[in-house]
Amino acid sequence: MTSRRALLIGAACVVGAGAAYGLKPRRRVSLLGPTRMAAIVPGQVGDWSSQDVSDLIDTKDANSLAAKLYDESVERVYSHRTTGAQIMMLLAHGDTQSDELQLHRPEVCYPAFGFRITQSAPGALSLAPGAPLPVRRLVAEAPGRRENILYWTRLGEYLPVDGISQRIDRLKTSMHGDVTDGLLARFSYLGDDPAEAFGMLDGFVRALVGAVAPAHRSALVGTGLSAAMART
Repeated sequence: MTSRRALLIGAACVVGAGAAYGLKPRRRVSLLGPTRMAAIVPGQVGDWSSQDVSDLIDTKDANSLAAKLYDESVERVYSHRTTGAQIMMLLAHGDTQSDELQLHRPEVCYPAFGFRITQSAPGALSLAPGAPLPVRRLVAEAPGRRENILYWTRLGEYLPVDGISQRIDRLKTSMHGDVTDGLLARFSYLGDDPAEAFGMLDGFVRALVGAVAPAHRSALVGTGLSAAMART
């Protein structure tokens, strides 16, 4: 005879299995869609022109973590026509963000390559009136090199500014039954004056996002900010 306790345990297992199935992501959501990131981001932005490079992220080895995380990476160096200043850009897009495969944040990755993070602060970059983009600004130092980094991450429609927020946003998308795409957008400039460097990076990023066709901006900054920019 089946005991009452066994029945209760069995019922709890069924409920748990049902809840787990309900939380399992089943719907794919990609703000980039079928196009490619390289096609929507202009190579010429005002007085800045670009050339493609291939050493800003390791996706060449099919077994590397970066190759598994990202389906496409756009690596460019933009050079200013008159000053010769150079800004490095990395756009790394992953079509599937899950517990196993999530965007890797620069404040974690840079120390793994021998850099010391001397500054790290969240902030906002105004893309247009009423359109503040959540970003993080870092200074990473290694012998003979100081890299000033401005970056943001997009996880579906979320723009998390740190690892904790990213994990929370990942859970939210999972609870909604979504498997979202993700983007790491990283811009950096070599220089000893962080204030000067971030002023240059802010202006460049603002111009770059503004130069992207309105129909494709959501792939970079999400639907909400894209709509806010369109209203100005």
